[in-house]
Order: sequence, then structure tokens, then C-alpha cells
Amino acid sequence: MMSYRKQISVYLVLLGIVIFIFEFTNIDIFVQDYFYLKEAHRWVIDRHEPIMRFLFYTGSKVVIIIIGVSCFVGWFLSYRNEKLKKLRRNFILMSLSLTIVPLTISGLKNFSNVYTPSQTIRYGGSLPRVKVFESFPDDFYPTRRGRGWPAGHASGGFALMALYFAFIKKSMKFIGLFIGLTAGWVMGLYQTFNGQHYLSHTIVTMLIAWILIITINRLCQYDRIDKMRGKCFNLTL
Repeated sequence: MMSYRKQISVYLVLLGIVIFIFEFTNIDIFVQDYFYLKEAHRWVIDRHEPIMRFLFYTGSKVVIIIIGVSCFVGWFLSYRNEKLKKLRRNFILMSLSLTIVPLTISGLKNFSNVYTPSQTIRYGGSLPRVKVFESFPDDFYPTRRGRGWPAGHASGGFALMALYFAFIKKSMKFIGLFIGLTAGWVMGLYQTFNGQHYLSHTIVTMLIAWILIITINRLCQYDRIDKMRGKCFNLTL
């Protein structure tokens, strides 16, 4: 098994390769064109259609929030309930992952200033398509910042990949990873099909989420948790 440093190095390089490929090719446009019905001037999925929006957007966000809050409560109760003590690391891992991953992606969205497909001229919008490391045209003066990169909605689903480290049995680990990947991609593709994200946005979110999760898992080892708790306890005395 690779060390933490090697894992981080590998995934950072992979992330860089993915960003480079999509920055210097038109793969995103090639894929996105399949989901936009040009003659009808609409996407294959209407983002305002109530049932699908509830299932793949609003409802999925609520489920992930409930899981996160439940893990946080479990973490708190594990200091008062001996039966929950053995699950403390799992509660910490899941709570931090379900908080840090979405917050990080949200921060990157605010910084990147990339518009969503539906906002761009090619797909019926009024704004130019500018990639992450590109500059806006000289004659364009943006009146609002773009928040299209990376994929924020999918980040909550990908945060569930932390289940891989929460489970002990190898078979369950891969089930946990499958749950996170499935949730992330279902949520991400829903946003791609309705014009809110390009394919690369979801891929980048998945890789960033995994890098954050393996880092959080590294920090959540029992010895580190006990040391941190001891320091915090001493500071309160």
C-alpha cells in the first residue's frame, strides 16, 4: 500500500493532468453538445422539472446534510456513551469529510470565475465561455462572477467516498467507495445534463474530494485525535 505522501503526489499529478487535458482541448464542448437540444433551445433535462430536481438536487442535498449532522451528533455523543466510543473515529472522519469537501469546492467556485454551460453564448446564454486559466475577451466586462468550476453539487456526494476509510472489512470498504462515487456521479451528471456543469467539472471535483478525504483520514488516526483532544482539554483547564 502506498504511503500518504505517495498517494497525495499521485493524485495531485493526476489532477494536474486532467486539468491540463481539458484546458487545452475541447472535450467538454464535444460532450456537452450531446446534452443540448439546439433546435428546441433546451437541455435534455429541465433543471426546473420538480420530480427530478427533488430526487437529484434538493432531496440528495438534504440526505447528505442529514448524514453529516447525524455523524456530528454521534461524534459528540461518543464522549458520553461508551458504546459509541469505538465509532468515534468514523464519526469524526465522516463529519469532517462532509463539511470540508463541499466548503473547499465552494471556495474554489468563488475563486475560479468560470461560467456554467447554460450561461454561455453557445448554449443560448449571453456570456463567453472562458476556461479556468483563460482570460476574458478584451471587449467583455463581466458584471457578475461565474461559479461553474468545479462542480459544487456533486461535492457532497463525492464526500461520501470517506466511507471507504470508515469501514474495516475490505469488501465493505469498496462498497463505501462505490456509494460515494455513485452519489457524486449521479449528482454531477444531473447537473451536466441540465447545463450547469461540463464533464471536467465533475471529474475535478471527484479528484479534489478524494485528495481531501485521504488527508482527513490521515489526520483522524487515533493517536492524532487523542493528542489533539488532550491539548484542547488542557487549554480549557
